[in-house]
Amino acid sequence: MPHYIYESRWLKTVEGPIAGVDEAGRGPLAGPVVAAAVILDRKRIPKGLNDSKQMTEQAREEAYLRIMEACIVGVGEASVDEIDLVNIRQATHLAMARAVRALSVAANFALVDGNDAPALPCRCETLVEGDAKSVSIAAASIIAKVTRDRMMRALHEQFPGYGWGSNKGYGTQQHLVALNQLGPCVHHRRSFAPVYQMLRPVSPGDSNLTA
Repeated sequence: MPHYIYESRWLKTVEGPIAGVDEAGRGPLAGPVVAAAVILDRKRIPKGLNDSKQMTEQAREEAYLRIMEACIVGVGEASVDEIDLVNIRQATHLAMARAVRALSVAANFALVDGNDAPALPCRCETLVEGDAKSVSIAAASIIAKVTRDRMMRALHEQFPGYGWGSNKGYGTQQHLVALNQLGPCVHHRRSFAPVYQMLRPVSPGDSNLTA
């Protein structure tokens, strides 16, 4: 389970507040990438925080409410157009920076999930598998995941044929079949291979296309 050790270490050398930062939605074929930044009150750390991928949907929703009540939260996103324009890595960094800037109290330091440090408005350190190690990052992973899932359920109401209510835009068999039947819509990432190849005219010299 994640803990507060990493935050405590940095608080010895950095005057708080310290934010945990994580994202949701790097891999899907559709929808935005969403990031969250969370500053915990050490005296009011919500119970049940964990890597969002290890939690049920109901547990995430319940934790989301506890985090929003007890913590300082910022959320940022990068749109499908931005993902296609600058690539998913840079779009993820944009979303993370926007999440940190959206905090109502400025963070002096951030712990970021992964090993790829974004340009944030404060100093930061990356932490591989941070959502399973740091409670601040775990909280951010829950906020980002729940926020994006809610977005995809709303988009499902507009475009029900792709199954986004369940697959959340990921390249499941259900989604790929729907893509072949319906073609891409405005919320699909045209720079991602399955969508790009569907839109790109195939010429006789394109026999070595990769997935």
